[in-house]
Amino acid sequence: MGHIIKTPAGTFRANWRDPSGSQRAKTFRTRKEAAAYLAATETTVSQGTYVDPAAGKIRFSTYAERWLASRSVETTTLAGWTSRLRARLLPQWGTWPVGRIDHLAVQEWVTRMGRELSPATVASCHSLLSSILASAVRGRLIAFNPCEGVRLPAQRKRAGGLVPLTLDQVGELLLPSVPEWHRPVVAAAAGAGLRWGECLGLRWADIDLPEDDDQDATLTVRRVVIEVNGHASDKPYPKTAQSRRVVPVPPFLRVELVRHRERTDPGEADRVFTNQAGDPMLRSNFRRQVWRPSLVRAGLLGEVAETGPHRFRATWRDREGIEWSAELTTHRDAVAHVAARAAGGLRFHDLRHGYATYLISSGVPVNVVQAVMGHEQASTTLNRYTHTPADFHRLIRGVFGYPADDSLTKKDDHRSDEPDLGDENAL
Repeated sequence: MGHIIKTPAGTFRANWRDPSGSQRAKTFRTRKEAAAYLAATETTVSQGTYVDPAAGKIRFSTYAERWLASRSVETTTLAGWTSRLRARLLPQWGTWPVGRIDHLAVQEWVTRMGRELSPATVASCHSLLSSILASAVRGRLIAFNPCEGVRLPAQRKRAGGLVPLTLDQVGELLLPSVPEWHRPVVAAAAGAGLRWGECLGLRWADIDLPEDDDQDATLTVRRVVIEVNGHASDKPYPKTAQSRRVVPVPPFLRVELVRHRERTDPGEADRVFTNQAGDPMLRSNFRRQVWRPSLVRAGLLGEVAETGPHRFRATWRDREGIEWSAELTTHRDAVAHVAARAAGGLRFHDLRHGYATYLISSGVPVNVVQAVMGHEQASTTLNRYTHTPADFHRLIRGVFGYPADDSLTKKDDHRSDEPDLGDENAL
């Protein structure tokens, strides 16, 4: 049992033993305060929720490093956590004792970040801090997690949401604007819904391209390439068990793969998609050197107009929506100028979103789309990857089987003009 003694200074010291049997004490101004604290402490000891008052004095930086070293996760996950810890958490909380981090301080930190960073970035930083402090709670360093109940910035979508490219737009605008060597990897994302790492993980042995055009072509996702700190490496299994899958190859992708195979003369173990030196492509290099310039050439990002002999006007908008322009002497320089400075723009991963939207809009059952996309949950397919197509009015009219200007009483045999993945002329 604990007890209270009066000190020579006239204060009152509460004494108790912690769960390990060690003697603990804390001094208070009045006997009433000491008694209340002692009663609460003995209750936590008996209930198994005791927290050592001195335990919370450990610095956050020290505890966070221990927490990070104890995690057993994928290399890419660990790299992401390390980056956020170094860039966002340690500058704010590194010198704080864990026990001094309170709910209001966390809310103020989140609010400040929300003025500068995207809601998704703020949420990921808060989630990491919450995970570390939840571990401190379980380790009896602190009594509760101060991250609980913190209000995060709303995850607002862009006005109108993402409008994915149709297959016609991919074939008529995007693919012709992509350099020939890299065109097949863009076609694989648009025509098979592959993730970036899945594209790079493909080997020619994973692709079945029968010589007879009447036979179905397929590709099998077996492995992926991951990129950490600018270095690409193979991972012998994909993101989830469901990600290991066989995907039908549409005609336009088949054509690109056949041409690419003739250019590369692959052996059975060779990578399908590499840079021109034969090494795995780095996402950042591809985005800067290939993807964004291709969007500009396709008219999907900014604008480049010829204004005279050796004069090209580059026009783009920044993150605030302000329009800028510059005069350059070559078309290539103008394209690179817009690609480097324009805000937003279609992401490579958005081709995967467009693939799912096209299949759902064409009437493919969601469980089938889920399987071909490699999702664990159908809700992921519907909620995250399916978007409203630009021609949704036509699709709705097609359900009723009447052209837009016909009477509802008139019978008509309606056929959708949506391109078919199995139609060689779809693109």
